[in-house]
Order: sequence, then C-alpha cells, then structure tokens
Amino acid sequence: MKTLIAEAEKVRELAHTPYSNFKVGAALRTTSGKIFTGCNIENAAYPVTCCAERVAIFKAISSGETNFKEMAVIADTKRPVPPCGSCRQVMSEFFDPSMKVYLTNLSHDIKTVSV
Repeated sequence: MKTLIAEAEKVRELAHTPYSNFKVGAALRTTSGKIFTGCNIENAAYPVTCCAERVAIFKAISSGETNFKEMAVIADTKRPVPPCGSCRQVMSEFFDPSMKVYLTNLSHDIKTVSV
C-alpha cells in the first residue's frame, strides 16, 4: 500500500490541470506485480478530460495487463479523495469487486474501500 501511495503522489505532480488546478494521481498494481501510474489530464472541452484512475487502468490494459490487485488514489483534499462516477464505472468493469482501493490525501489520511 505505501509503495502505491508514494507512486500515486509522485505522478500527481505531472497532472495537466490548467483549468481546475486540481491534481490527482493514481497507481495500480497488477497481479503480476507491475505498477502503472496515471495523473489527470484536462482539456478545455471538459468532458474529454481523463482522470488519473482511468489513465492508470488504460495504460495497464494497453500494455497487456488485465488482472489487478490494488489501487491508490491521491489528491490535495481535506478527506481521502473518492473516484468520480466515470472512474467507478470503469473500475467496476475491470476490477474484482473485492479489490482494495486506497483513497488518500496529502495529509496521508487513508480510507480503504473495495470496488
């Protein structure tokens, strides 16, 4: 868990957020042990913005990894950051329902949930 959170925090700094300035990072561990990271990438046409969680998931899938073990998501929020509805939908299609997702913030408050 700590490694995933550290990777998510590191990639968060790469987020492209010129409109909201709300940086999010995610790190996804596959059952093979590989870690895929993602950050949110905004666009002026806001609906085509891609969230950190989906970037990490899509990077893993496009690299041939489809079996997932755990994920961490981090943002500068007062409480651990929850995924949006679009990310939850993608997670529900690609993750086992019992897979652990660690939601956290820059204060390192952690909430562990499952899909």
